[in-house]
Amino acid sequence: MQPSLTGVRILDLSRMLSGDFGSILLGDSGAEIIKIEDPDGGDPLRQMPPHFLKGESAYFLSINRNKKSITLDLTKEKGRAIFYELVKKSDVVFDNFRPGILEKLGADYETIKKHNPKIISCSISSYGATGPYKDLPGFDLVIQALSGAMSFTGEPGREPVRMGIPMGDLAGSLYAVYAISTALYAREKTGQGQRIDLSLLDCLVSLLTYVAQYYFIGNEISQPIGSGHMSVVPYRVYQTKDGHLTVAVFVEKFWGKLCESIGLAECADDPKYCSTAMRLKNRDEVNELLGKKFRTETTDHWIKKLSADGIPAAPVNTVDQVFSNPQVLHRKMVVEINHPKCGKYKMLGHPIKTTGCPDGPNEPPPLLGEHTEEILDKLLGYRLTEIEQLKKDRVI
Repeated sequence: MQPSLTGVRILDLSRMLSGDFGSILLGDSGAEIIKIEDPDGGDPLRQMPPHFLKGESAYFLSINRNKKSITLDLTKEKGRAIFYELVKKSDVVFDNFRPGILEKLGADYETIKKHNPKIISCSISSYGATGPYKDLPGFDLVIQALSGAMSFTGEPGREPVRMGIPMGDLAGSLYAVYAISTALYAREKTGQGQRIDLSLLDCLVSLLTYVAQYYFIGNEISQPIGSGHMSVVPYRVYQTKDGHLTVAVFVEKFWGKLCESIGLAECADDPKYCSTAMRLKNRDEVNELLGKKFRTETTDHWIKKLSADGIPAAPVNTVDQVFSNPQVLHRKMVVEINHPKCGKYKMLGHPIKTTGCPDGPNEPPPLLGEHTEEILDKLLGYRLTEIEQLKKDRVI
């Protein structure tokens, strides 16, 4: 059995994280990703500091495996002609340009569907193709702020903070993969392509879930609560004798178990603490009670105790601890890539495990234009003399 998107060819015009992360997921799932880059420098992430491996940006390496790179100048007529030939042999055109750029390049849906009526065009932009903000620039930080997510992230009384990972960009990428997959399935049923218009702001707003519903129904405007939860206590980080741990009593059955495990059995049936509603009402008292207890022993002591008693808990791992964690390693979330320039190095594994391809394809990120001649020759049938002339004309 092959990965689910084997046989699907995607022309990837995207740049930066919001596009590159989406296409790496599609490539990890078996799709052939042809990354179309400008001959003059390519994807800006190729130059992203601070870390480089033999001249290759660590940032770029992290989100561009399982792709082929072709350099192609779409501002030139010959470049667009080659692009249209590729469109005829492809399933999806994927981009993250600001609205209006595709039209200038002749790569918009209305144009490319003339060359391939079954083509699927997926565009990610900060605010989508419509609305009063559509022409404004935006990056992850701005999206996190506008979406409301930043307003309740962080500690009470402190300045708003961004989430540690760029969820504005990542949300758009994840929805793009979902949208492209459903569009491919729909095309199997109808024979028709379609245009997908994704807004990073829409995508992150959609992840507000119960926070939004609390506002719609209860008129509650969420405020920062640190590592805590609006609806559940205890559910947060606690300080220990030598560090921190998390405890997550999300369902009632764990409260009594927790109290028994840490030596506070008398609190299990205390009227002030015996239900989620009452613990919410007495949040500060519960947290002080547990916090005082957890500070008496080390993180390792409590994790061993709580885990043995079946209570959801974990240490707050640093990144180096994550990549020595036995569960993470067992699930092959660290893989080794053999790069033609950089040699062997580690990177993140693919989280989707299937019977046909449990580890996912692991081809190295491409060098700029590495596959240009291969694609022109084997896919489009260009002769060597034609390819050399395109180089002279700076089309590729």
